[in-house]
Amino acid sequence: MKIIITLLAVPLAIFSCTLKKNNSVTKKIEIKKEGERFKLYKDGEPYFITGAVGWGFLDELTASGGNSLRSSARILDEAHQRGMTVLLNIRMKPERDGFDYNDEAAVREQYQNAQRIVEENKDHPALLMWAIGNELDHIPGDLDYNLKMWDAVNDVAGMIKEIDPDHPTLTVVGYGKLEKLKDIKERCPNLDLLGINAYAAVLKVPEWLSKYNWDKPFAVTEWGPSGWWEVPRTKWGVVVEETSTEKAAVYRERYEKVILGDNRCIGSYVFLWTTNRQERTHTWFNMFHDSLKTQTVEVMQYMWTNTWPNNLAPRIESLRINGKNAVDNVLLVPGSIGKAQIAVSDPDEDEMRMEWELLPEPTEFGAYAGQGETKPKPVDGFIKNKYDDSIEFRVPSDPQVNYRLFVYVYDGQGHVATANIPFYASNE
Repeated sequence: MKIIITLLAVPLAIFSCTLKKNNSVTKKIEIKKEGERFKLYKDGEPYFITGAVGWGFLDELTASGGNSLRSSARILDEAHQRGMTVLLNIRMKPERDGFDYNDEAAVREQYQNAQRIVEENKDHPALLMWAIGNELDHIPGDLDYNLKMWDAVNDVAGMIKEIDPDHPTLTVVGYGKLEKLKDIKERCPNLDLLGINAYAAVLKVPEWLSKYNWDKPFAVTEWGPSGWWEVPRTKWGVVVEETSTEKAAVYRERYEKVILGDNRCIGSYVFLWTTNRQERTHTWFNMFHDSLKTQTVEVMQYMWTNTWPNNLAPRIESLRINGKNAVDNVLLVPGSIGKAQIAVSDPDEDEMRMEWELLPEPTEFGAYAGQGETKPKPVDGFIKNKYDDSIEFRVPSDPQVNYRLFVYVYDGQGHVATANIPFYASNE
């Protein structure tokens, strides 16, 4: 019996040593500051987040070098099957939806709901971190928020630290009301880091954090092309969208300068890893179109893996109507014939096929993040003559209407390039 007891004691001692380091339990996920840089560790190994926000195309995400998703608990199993992690969203009701943070009973119920989510998912192997609320600071009309909102976020973060010390906590904010960093620092000490959603403004994030002496790490939890609120408009108030080629260029610039360039950043979730979602247009934020890859996907693969795909998407140099660009306030007489021309090339010299679509510009938009927006019904039979790189088209007869002409360029290799140009139909 003594021999058996001795043999059992050895593996128990070894097991105890693997759990403890410097007399403290090693966490599954933790953030360390090493010199001037923050680093995220997963199971003791460095882990830089190369993630995406979206749904579907998970095989394409892993093949491109993506390792994480920002989503809800429903994606945990599927992510784990692919070796990916999840920044798990805990919904906190925003004031923009009518929630009252002075209502103690409602706040308590929200806390209890968050607690159930944490208890149900804290041991899932795909779990990376907890995101407590999304842009709670944003209220349409730029209204002031209730400071008790941050108290509620801090309470949930504190609860998570007690129930699940293995996974860091953050809250997600947008780039606006810049002084909110002061409020978060004062009222949310339980947060381990900050999540930031920013598009063209992401280039201003490092300066913003430094101005308010943010001394914790951050992740860019949503970023991508220039937002429709950040781009030029025609004199009729229509926003001008970047082409897929222009988007690819800004994705790379923003990733290199901020996500790779700032020592406080532990990674990001690129937006939006899906297809044909409508927000202002059905191409604006999507990295896929008709389930085909745009140039933004290959750029992210290069950023994540330092390797380009074997075949690349077409490149769009310009799209013009009657020789004018989108910012030139294109005005066309109803019933007249216009000419649209695209300058496009393919790096692999693949044969390209072009499709054209004409849509009336929507007149009603979602109050927040395109919620409820749908793609307008296309105009039928508008093309009069079609050539290799151009079309002649009839302008719809209804006056005082904004339209948007789209072109999609397919290479037959699973890629597509997109561009559009707005015009105003009027006799003025």
